[in-house]
Amino acid sequence: MNQISRDRLLRLLPLARRYARALVGDQALGDQLVATALTELLESPAPLASPRIALYRAITLAFDRNPGAWRLETTKAPTPLSVVGRQLLLLTALEGLSVSEAALATDLFLEQAEHELASARDTIRAAASTNILIIEDEPVIAIDIEELVQSCGHRVAGIAASETEAIAIASAQAPGLILADINLGRGGDGARAVKAIRAERNVPVIFVTAYPERLLAGNDAEPAFVLTKPFDPMALAIATYQAVATGVLP
Repeated sequence: MNQISRDRLLRLLPLARRYARALVGDQALGDQLVATALTELLESPAPLASPRIALYRAITLAFDRNPGAWRLETTKAPTPLSVVGRQLLLLTALEGLSVSEAALATDLFLEQAEHELASARDTIRAAASTNILIIEDEPVIAIDIEELVQSCGHRVAGIAASETEAIAIASAQAPGLILADINLGRGGDGARAVKAIRAERNVPVIFVTAYPERLLAGNDAEPAFVLTKPFDPMALAIATYQAVATGVLP
């Protein structure tokens, strides 16, 4: 049987990195997991699934074979969430797969995947809330994000449209999580604001961008958690859970 072409898989790397980093909660470990899965997939016969699903599946199976090598401590998790539940939530909410596609990627029967996913969603909805600082310069988008944050049961510590505002709010409110856009227009750079805040306090960060591939190229100092605009409440809920549970910084 023919193998999946290297070029097709390389074009999928940004998506693979997003999934793997969110799964393990760390950029470097996530990228190592992708490299391991990619090597194995390139040496295997072409699977029945599409190249994208095949790559997600290879990442999932590589993780499952030795989870202790990839998983960070999650003692900060407000409520327990099974590994397969996290995988299914990330694949459906973050990566946009259907339940049937996610079942293929996790090597489950459809009925099993549906049951595990329903249980995981219930767990996420019951998770403890946190204070979130929103860094976003577009007022309409900021209001939408604020409503999403509140619909997930979280509190808004403040909304900052610039680097200066973000640093000031973080100092005054001590948020438990930062949800940051990258491009703040005249207000500066969200990544610089996060770097300044991190110099003073240990707080997890989720970056929000319309162009996630720019943050997922496998370079240094990239985020572990990235949401693509627009996103839905469940995507925010699972990313928040992962970020707060691991306490990981980008």
